[in-house]
Amino acid sequence: MRFDKKVMESGVVAAFSLVLAFSALPTVGGSTEADLDSRKVELIAETAGKSYRNVVATKVKKQYDVVASSVEEKQAEESKLEAVEKQAEESKLEAVEKQAEESKLEAVEEKQPEESKLEAVEEKQPEESKLEAVEEKQPEESAKEEKTNTKKENDTSAEDKKEEVSPWDEKLMPKVEEYLNIRTEASEEAEPAGKLPKGASAEIVESGEEWTKIKSGSVEGYVKNEFCVTGQEAETLANELGTTYATAVTGGVRVRETASAEEGVTILDVLEEGGKIKVDKEAEAVDGWVCVKVDDTTGYVSAEYVNVELELGKAISIEEERAAIEAAEAERRAQEAAQSQSQSGGTQQKAAVAASYDDVTLLGALIQCEAGSECYEGQLAVGAVVMNRVRAGYAGSISGVIYQSGQFTPALNGTMAGVLASGVSGSCIQAAQQAISGVDNVNGATSFRSVSSGMQGIVIGNHVFF
Repeated sequence: MRFDKKVMESGVVAAFSLVLAFSALPTVGGSTEADLDSRKVELIAETAGKSYRNVVATKVKKQYDVVASSVEEKQAEESKLEAVEKQAEESKLEAVEKQAEESKLEAVEEKQPEESKLEAVEEKQPEESKLEAVEEKQPEESAKEEKTNTKKENDTSAEDKKEEVSPWDEKLMPKVEEYLNIRTEASEEAEPAGKLPKGASAEIVESGEEWTKIKSGSVEGYVKNEFCVTGQEAETLANELGTTYATAVTGGVRVRETASAEEGVTILDVLEEGGKIKVDKEAEAVDGWVCVKVDDTTGYVSAEYVNVELELGKAISIEEERAAIEAAEAERRAQEAAQSQSQSGGTQQKAAVAASYDDVTLLGALIQCEAGSECYEGQLAVGAVVMNRVRAGYAGSISGVIYQSGQFTPALNGTMAGVLASGVSGSCIQAAQQAISGVDNVNGATSFRSVSSGMQGIVIGNHVFF
């Protein structure tokens, strides 16, 4: 323990003064007989001595208290100094420990993976350093915001590109005058697998720089890219070369002369379920109606009862092409035979077809509308055409053939209904009965036109049958 120099000097002075005071006091034990005679004086002196000693003791006590107070104050300052020194040592120790921990942390960071390092830094670093570390890993809020912005950009980009995407990016059409050869391999030396005619389409299986693998109909093979178009160009070509049809989704769909459902509108045709009729793409569109072609006339069907689709051709294989050539040749030979028989005036007897009274009347009414002014042979020929169609499976009944879509105009425009209402002539009923019984004077013909049409076939009256 250290003491202040001035305090020590004050203590010494006080002690020395105390010694001097006690030394000045008279000694009672050393009195003589002479002194006994003057006892009164001594008692007075003694009393005076005691008072003096009390004064001196009081002074000494005060000086002692001052010294003690100084010592206590010094001790308090020293205790305070020791506390400060101890606190400084503890702070220094904490700093050393912290530095050791940080050094240890740095060593751990060098060895741990990135994710573990981040957790250690977050535990030891201040808030600002933690935030920087978290920002390096993209906080959830920033990630969500970036994801939202990215989604918006993608949505905008998708909207911008929406118009550019076309189903025709996965299809192609040949840009040729007649047909495009389909090869078994991507080489001009490879064997032909089939042909893709003008106006036909194909699905793209695999694209290449010079050749594209396609599939159309029953044919799969390779076509040369320089003769094909895709995308918007293919779509435009398809609309130009393809045929659009309206297909009835229910039976009894009426083809009207005008775009109106009112009573009294002339009915040009009646479509059975699945029946198709060509759409007139050149006619002016009418809301709620589909413009269609009935012979050379434009008619209208309700858009509610039909599906409108663009139909394109398909590829034909080499085998299919050969079969088509053979069929065409057989038809040519049949026409020649029919013409020869017409000139010889032959008539065939075929199997009779079961029919009701209504069927006979219906067929007679049609014969009257188509050939009422013709000779009886001409009337019989019309009846034979209907029955040949029944036997060929055009429809399941006489009425089905007569009302078939796009075939017999009088049955569809109301003319035949008028004949039924007023009554059918006897010759036409007879011709109908004979045709149903199996008499065929047109050699199996299933169609007829006016002689002025120029068609080749069996000529009877003003019609040619083929």
